[in-house]
Amino acid sequence: MSAPQDANAKFSRVMLKISGEALMGDLGYGLHPPTVERIAREVKIVHDLGVEICMVIGGGNIFRGLQGSAQGMERTTADYMGMLATVMNALAMQSALEGLGAHCRVISAIRMDEVAEPYIRRRAVRHLEKKRICIFAAGTGNPYFTTDTAATLRANEMACEAILKGTKVDGVYDKDPVKHADAKRYDRVSYDDVLAQHLGVMDASAIALARDNNLPIIVFSLDEPGGFKGILAGEGTYTTVHG
Repeated sequence: MSAPQDANAKFSRVMLKISGEALMGDLGYGLHPPTVERIAREVKIVHDLGVEICMVIGGGNIFRGLQGSAQGMERTTADYMGMLATVMNALAMQSALEGLGAHCRVISAIRMDEVAEPYIRRRAVRHLEKKRICIFAAGTGNPYFTTDTAATLRANEMACEAILKGTKVDGVYDKDPVKHADAKRYDRVSYDDVLAQHLGVMDASAIALARDNNLPIIVFSLDEPGGFKGILAGEGTYTTVHG
């Protein structure tokens, strides 16, 4: 793994995990192209620093398997539908990134060769080494696993130095800061505390996988302009989940 060109960048290879809802903008559903392009620009700025970037994007803006299951749909079918939604989001992000001049590959855990590359670890690593952004789609390829778990799995397989989780708030709080004005933000919090206090950073499987491999998770606001670049420089407001 090569060092980033910008000596101020803390990491040379990272996983950026964002929710599908982050692509909705002000819409209640689907994709908001200006929002997709804004996020793509943030990614391109960091990529131009020489940082190798993996991405996982959720599918909740199109279809969420757990909600489909709750409405009576068979869970496995609902989860596969959610995986297909993540492929749609990945293709949208790929289009936006390539429109900005970044080289990008969508890599799917479910084979769909006309649409995306199949997941082969060594090939994906080579893409990163060639300075291509890799967007991992279709989760882990298995039902009952979230895109948080997929992001943690791929981050470990790609030897990423951190998972950067972009959210609507600037870190991890002891309770919902939107509903509670006295919510306290953590600068640093342990994996075990996240699990014990149900802080909702990621699902339990993802947190446990990150803990077992000592992979830090950095939670920051994706709505803050320049936030992604700032995190790489150790600036801005964020929470680090650590051992």
